[in-house]
Amino acid sequence: MGDALALAEAIRTGSTTASKALEDALRRAAELADLGAIRLIAADLARVQAAEVRPGGVSFQGVPFLMKDLGAVATGLPVICGSRAMLGLPQPPEAELAARFKRAGLVPFGVTTVPEFGLSLSSEPAIGPVARNPLDPTRTPGGSSGGAAASVAAGIVAVAHATDAGGSTRVPAACCGLVGLKPTRGVVPGGPGFGNHLGGIAAELIVSRSLRDTAAMLDAVGGRARGPASDPDLGGAMLPRLAQKLDPMRVGVCLGDDSIELQRRDAVHHAAAVLSHAGHKVVLFSPETLATLVADAAVVFERIITVNLARTVTDESNIEPMTAAAVRRGRTMSACSLQQAEAMSVQISYRLWQIFDEIDALLTPMLSSAPPLINAFPTDHDDIELHFRRMTAFAPYATIANVSGNPALTVPHGIDSAGLPLPVQLIGPMAQDARLLRLAGLLQTAVPWSFRFPIAGLPG
Repeated sequence: MGDALALAEAIRTGSTTASKALEDALRRAAELADLGAIRLIAADLARVQAAEVRPGGVSFQGVPFLMKDLGAVATGLPVICGSRAMLGLPQPPEAELAARFKRAGLVPFGVTTVPEFGLSLSSEPAIGPVARNPLDPTRTPGGSSGGAAASVAAGIVAVAHATDAGGSTRVPAACCGLVGLKPTRGVVPGGPGFGNHLGGIAAELIVSRSLRDTAAMLDAVGGRARGPASDPDLGGAMLPRLAQKLDPMRVGVCLGDDSIELQRRDAVHHAAAVLSHAGHKVVLFSPETLATLVADAAVVFERIITVNLARTVTDESNIEPMTAAAVRRGRTMSACSLQQAEAMSVQISYRLWQIFDEIDALLTPMLSSAPPLINAFPTDHDDIELHFRRMTAFAPYATIANVSGNPALTVPHGIDSAGLPLPVQLIGPMAQDARLLRLAGLLQTAVPWSFRFPIAGLPG
């Protein structure tokens, strides 16, 4: 299988070396510079780390890796959140997650492109570069982990760091035909700075090409997160459970309303039929059942994001107009409004628990349409209401899981008439990340995934 674990095995067995794999990744990155997926490359730093790789038992031994320009910071790879306003500012200490990535054997060599402060579902910061979808460069790879997803889909790396506060892992994964898991709140460390915690709505992990890479990465970096949330019990290691047979489950299915393109609704319908054929009970949910959750989650997301930006950005002179509008919104928000958002998030969590009293997993569309063209989410204006409406319309069922803390997973389930991925989303009860991965395995068996571009450095 062509994934990060396969590349690590090739390095372990001597079919290649960490240094050669890195040079191949650097070469591919240079060849695809116009893709705009990578903001910064620190080749010499990575070469030192790759040269020090020795045979060992860690899961991702010697695999080239890219960090995201938002969230966990790795030493020597400065994060500027896609903003001129952050250039030259002191960097926080290396994040616990970055240290765990390295202990798992990964060799970070660069930083991927994000929209300014992650404030878009496209990755086109004014500071540049503009990230493009390798499956169709006229389209976005999504945001805010768009550069990460583009890098993995293009084969520059097999896996890349991603963060998700409102779909920012899952939307780019969906745009590029990848696996994107937003893990249960509290599983993955966010410290010691917790600058991207965002009241608990943000989570970090990776985008990948395989369920086993995602499972193995969660095993490698998850648990004992030392964060504000209690450590969830995921029931043991993820990877060994991927192949285990699932007991019959009740799967709620929401096809979405007419705002979801027919091909994407059909993909959800087909995925439901696959799960039904495998022995799981399918329970149809009307879009109206989730409509209040969608609307309330959008309000909570908007208030947390704008207040956080108001806290973070002290000078509006060097930021994009949309970011400035968000900062102003946050500065004028009352404490009562923010407290109301916290109360709404509690109610969203409770209502989702009630849904999971009736079902064991929820299947929805991930996106309402194919990845839109570049500049579909412009940030050179200050109509922030329009901007948030556009994002909610593109990924209507994304933000619920961020606000509630539940695990949510997107995987590809077919190809549309333009040759672009048809992604679906699975949302589960708290700490049931493994169950979602195993359900996704049934979907992959029924509709196998393929990738247009090979992974740099992977023999054969």
